[in-house]
Amino acid sequence: MNQIEFALRVFAALAVVLVATTLCGRLAMLVKQPRVVGEMVAGVLLGPALLGAVAPGVQADLFPADVKDVLYVLSTIGLTFYMFLVGASLDHGLAGGRNVRRASVLAVSGIVPTFLLGAGAAALFFDSLSPGGGSLWEFMLYVGGALSITAFPMLARILEERGIANTPIGGLTLVASAIDDAAAWVILAVIIAVGTAGGPLDALDTVAGAAVFAALMLTVGRRLLRALGERVERAGRMSRDVMALVLLLVLAAGWFTDHIGVFSVFGGFITGLAMPQSAIVRRELTTRLTDLNSILLLPVFFAFSGLNTEVSGFGAGGALWRPLAVITAVAFAGKYLGCAAVVRCQGFPWRYASAVGGLMNARGLMILIFINIGLAHGLVTSELFAILVAVAILTTAAAMPIYRASLPDGMDRAEAGPVPPPVVAPNARG
Repeated sequence: MNQIEFALRVFAALAVVLVATTLCGRLAMLVKQPRVVGEMVAGVLLGPALLGAVAPGVQADLFPADVKDVLYVLSTIGLTFYMFLVGASLDHGLAGGRNVRRASVLAVSGIVPTFLLGAGAAALFFDSLSPGGGSLWEFMLYVGGALSITAFPMLARILEERGIANTPIGGLTLVASAIDDAAAWVILAVIIAVGTAGGPLDALDTVAGAAVFAALMLTVGRRLLRALGERVERAGRMSRDVMALVLLLVLAAGWFTDHIGVFSVFGGFITGLAMPQSAIVRRELTTRLTDLNSILLLPVFFAFSGLNTEVSGFGAGGALWRPLAVITAVAFAGKYLGCAAVVRCQGFPWRYASAVGGLMNARGLMILIFINIGLAHGLVTSELFAILVAVAILTTAAAMPIYRASLPDGMDRAEAGPVPPPVVAPNARG
């Protein structure tokens, strides 16, 4: 195959991905679900679940191994810049005083029970779902960490659309989900370091490298980038050269963290956190990067995830239904009960507690990133991958119905006393 023929095959694959994810995203919104739910489903439908079952020849022609390699590279670039935008969108003003203390308690209340229940479920199914050569504790750490994630960017968009991002319950949930995601990336970094290095002591270099990188970016890097922010503020826009510098920083950070064994999304996220807290900088980054990233590159990631999702174990009498039911139950119960209990103890009515428990259960894009990284590093089997994709879709799809049932329209805006206004993530994924 010559280069022109190969390019045509890549273009065809991208076109199919774009059409499928756009249509499914629109359908999801028609039934009052976040767009990301439809896009996740579209990715699965392009894999063995539908296209591979009804037209295996078409799927093989559309997504041969070399085209899948290109999709992997594009999706990795998209994920790195997506996490950069997520980090850049976080409002540091929210992380202060009583607000962050209460949010930290809420985040821990969702992470700890879910992690423990997920680790217990992992121990239960270790023999049937773990990859060969891995230890029990690594498998438990991975599954527990994956289930502990909350989709911060999607929650940010939901809260903004409902007009409650600046209310006490909205601000509390938003900060808690951001803390939740940051903790998940730390857990994942440790898991990958240990899994690829062979043991905790061998992983010290990787963990230390990630810690030093984060510390330097959030201290020295932030001070240097402050001058960039001041330049953009004076000009009222981001010049082409400044934008090129920002893109170079994200790519370099992604390369470095990938090189030391953590993964490029960690580098993108930390670089985003180091960006100046400037409304103009955020506006320029969102305007220039969001559309291409969210409309094309992230859907490529959903398609790549779907192509890796084997559904043969979900047939009649399939062996994956029992672990799917158990893992979904512990994933939901850990987040919902833990978060709802803490919100109630913090003085909010039960309706608000239930609403927060439902929202914190939304895992969205974040868990897909987590499990795809695990798959790339041999930390997860294809069977467990399929189960966790299903958990991602089910828990994300359940978030808004639970929220609406707990707080009918108008009731969620009845609170008084705004918190400092957050800057939300650039799109509804997460």
